[in-house]
Amino acid sequence: MIVVYTSPGCASCRKVKRWLKDHDLPFVEKNIFSTILKEEEIKRLLVRSENGTDDIISKRSKIIQEGKINVDEMTTKDLIRFIQQNPSVLKRPIIINERSFLVGYDNEEIDVFIPPELRLLGFNSCDDTCPNYPYCGCYRHQINV
Repeated sequence: MIVVYTSPGCASCRKVKRWLKDHDLPFVEKNIFSTILKEEEIKRLLVRSENGTDDIISKRSKIIQEGKINVDEMTTKDLIRFIQQNPSVLKRPIIINERSFLVGYDNEEIDVFIPPELRLLGFNSCDDTCPNYPYCGCYRHQINV
């Protein structure tokens, strides 16, 4: 299941939700301001991020800047509590499922949330008889030659 961590008024969050709906991909939305994130959820985000706190925490957030807080010096337990108490430090949206993890909306990278079997089906079903071949099939053929 795809989980999308969002906040109200976030344009990128709206884009992600629209993209998921347009692709008929079921997801669960978690508004970080109306839902207290569980310790396990935050740990999962930290484990899945390639660069730890740099991937999911905005070091430019007002709370961190004004408080001169260094999240890299916090223990995991303190970091989790800090995020729970200050969810605005999280970058948004954060999209995660069993296989993929993405922070922010990226038109090219978000395709990782399309199940592999569907991507393969779409890739293999477009040939020169397809009306969309000049736009996508031809390009895919060129990169695989």
